[in-house]
Amino acid sequence: MPQLLRQQVLSSLSRDEREQLAWCWPFIARPSQLLPTEREWTYWLIKAGRGFGKTRTGAESVREWIKRGFNYVNLIGATADDARDIMVQGESGILAVCPRWERPEYKVSQRKLVWPNGAQSLIFTADEPERLRGKQSQKGWCDELAAWRYPDAWDQFKFGLRLGANPQAVITTTPRPTKLVREIMADPATFTTNGSTHDNRANLAPAFFTAVLQKYEGTRLGRQEIAGEVLDDNPGALFKRSDIDKARVLRAPEMTRIVVAIDPAATSSEGADDTGMVAAGIATMDGVLHGFILADLTCHETPMGWAKKAVSAYRELKADRVIGEANNGGDMIEAVIRSVDQNVSYRKVTATRGKDIRAEPVAALYEQGRIHHVGDLGKLEDEMCEWDPLDKSAKSPNRMDAVVWAVTELMLADNTTGILDYYRQQAAQTQQQKA
Repeated sequence: MPQLLRQQVLSSLSRDEREQLAWCWPFIARPSQLLPTEREWTYWLIKAGRGFGKTRTGAESVREWIKRGFNYVNLIGATADDARDIMVQGESGILAVCPRWERPEYKVSQRKLVWPNGAQSLIFTADEPERLRGKQSQKGWCDELAAWRYPDAWDQFKFGLRLGANPQAVITTTPRPTKLVREIMADPATFTTNGSTHDNRANLAPAFFTAVLQKYEGTRLGRQEIAGEVLDDNPGALFKRSDIDKARVLRAPEMTRIVVAIDPAATSSEGADDTGMVAAGIATMDGVLHGFILADLTCHETPMGWAKKAVSAYRELKADRVIGEANNGGDMIEAVIRSVDQNVSYRKVTATRGKDIRAEPVAALYEQGRIHHVGDLGKLEDEMCEWDPLDKSAKSPNRMDAVVWAVTELMLADNTTGILDYYRQQAAQTQQQKA
């Protein structure tokens, strides 16, 4: 409506009517944020850029289903913190979008919402797929599915989405080219809504557009995070997502050796790089040595902060060694590690070749299916499959560097019982057999 007419209409409403209108989602929402009516669907996939309003759309969809009389509308977040802080208690979460007469009671210890009409919403995390086993629902909201570490959580949720005549789920996510996202996009039962950060520009701070959009608009990262595109791997990248997906495992076998590898940032200031950190191990499968990336522990911390995290992982995983790249931190890394725990087994490694040269033999092991990621390590995999060694403007791949150091230590270094020794043993056995 024109501004003048809009003011006249609003002025004619009573106070109660204006309050009702303020909570009326169909009146406020953009058409792309309303439950689709164009055709029948089981999964409504909203893949959109940051700031599109995905969380609000998911929360309002749950609210609408509850109002329509559905009693079992469950929630699944990428992590327990995300489910609580974004989906339930966030500024666009369920508690915020519901007026007082519709707002559910949040039972934190029971991980559920109890609605005024008696309906219940169980709250799950994709980090615990087994908790979804046997839990039934009529409707569901899955948030940031592309960041779920264990795709098995989606399978368990689907098995339980079976109550009522028309089970449905809304999936809100910033897209990543994961196998799971591509499978859902290709499913005939999926209705896909594409969205951009620009769609919601009127409700976003101007400073956000100045600081973020101007920097990333037109880049590959911007196409994913702003335009909501599902991108293929960077053609110049050394690592391929298809190789990672084919070798992915849900659980690692018993490890014969484990290390925590650190690629420290030069500084912990706000604009500095993250400190890359991964835990990795090796195990023999069918007589062949395989590597397993157990966890991505990358963080943005002070030296004492990341040292404590590394030592904690060292203890928890019963690791054999902590290794650190000395180029940025020199002997400081060992000093800060030992200030946390004097007894940690530590080895300093020094880069004498470029990142791409160091990464190539590790990439070859990925191509051979010899390196396995335990679960979905989203940010790490994005960095590995995006980094182009020929792009001199690309951000330093700290997570990838940590992987390269870990795999090199476990499988490629001459001073380890690694892949080189294995091949030497195989060659010796072959020679003996010929003799």
